[in-house]
Amino acid sequence: MPKHSRKLHALLLGVTMLAAGCQQPQPTNEAPAAKESKRSASEYLSQPLVSDIYTADPSAHVWNGKVYVYPSHDIDGPTPEDDLGGHFEMRDYRILSMDRIGGPVTVGPVALDVKDVPWAEKQMWAPDAAHKNGTYYLYFPAKDKEGAFRIGVATSNNPMGPFKAQPQPIKGSYSIDPAVFTDGDGSSYMYFGGIWGGQLQRNIDGKYDPNGSKTDLGQDDKAALAPRVAKMTGDMLEFSETPRAVQILDEKGKPLLGGDHDRRFFEAAWMHKYKGKYYFSYSTGDTHYLAYAIGDSPYGPFTYKGRILEPVEGWTTHHSIVEWNNRWWLFYADSQLSGQTRLRNVKVTELKYNPDGTIQTINPFVTKGTKDGAAH
Repeated sequence: MPKHSRKLHALLLGVTMLAAGCQQPQPTNEAPAAKESKRSASEYLSQPLVSDIYTADPSAHVWNGKVYVYPSHDIDGPTPEDDLGGHFEMRDYRILSMDRIGGPVTVGPVALDVKDVPWAEKQMWAPDAAHKNGTYYLYFPAKDKEGAFRIGVATSNNPMGPFKAQPQPIKGSYSIDPAVFTDGDGSSYMYFGGIWGGQLQRNIDGKYDPNGSKTDLGQDDKAALAPRVAKMTGDMLEFSETPRAVQILDEKGKPLLGGDHDRRFFEAAWMHKYKGKYYFSYSTGDTHYLAYAIGDSPYGPFTYKGRILEPVEGWTTHHSIVEWNNRWWLFYADSQLSGQTRLRNVKVTELKYNPDGTIQTINPFVTKGTKDGAAH
């Protein structure tokens, strides 16, 4: 999720439009206030999945033939915007479900509230979920009583919840944006981390330093701070190993540098597999791209290949990629409904591959002629 208050000035145009066929729930008392965006709905590649609550950071999964989306639940709190994301004050999770992409979307009740997490104090940021042996697992970051981000896990026998949190965060966890990937052999891995407000720079050795300030800013000629990965235990509740750095390399096999803001990792890790290759995707943060790199192992290293999504309206976005009905889909978010950084809305559009396995870059806005290639 974004950590900065600057408004995006350069909005780009391009590619196909997702057909407008998604039925929108009727607004409730959490419905967006007067729309601040100056763009018309027809200028966006796709439309918000729901409009009765604000949602962001969508982690999508297909279980039992249905699509479930685990997003952040944005609220309009009193904290002024700052570079460390204090204005993202989310305190609970509500899950979205749909029988088909483009169809009606159900907004579930509160699945987990921060008051029901013994160790957490505030800021329930971007979550993810997993399923194993009839149990659904909700993974979430939150700040503990000392102000450090940890990653917790909660369980349920229903993908919509409610979820019951474990009494303590995952041992050895830190920072934000957990994403859990299960490989073909049944092994599961958690990817996580985020710089700036995500506190990765305060956990260089795995221990939280409240005064830690090392980031990729100011050390442009050094390797960028890397996201983390750890294999999960069989019960999906803990790490089975110490988290290790995820290497993202350039075309020459060298680590991306801190000064390479167009390509280096900022936050929002996601892993998916396509034709035997591992695709590690992420947000570049202050340059507003979704980027990806490809490797031969869930641990990496991963070689940078390009951009998945150009900048959206808003500060940045956080995504997931899922296969449904033999097609691939990108879930992401922007601020179409509110025009405000802290109040976002989840969207979806089709993702397409080139014959060589690279991903076709998507632009979140529409130009003339793009409707003919709309996804249905």
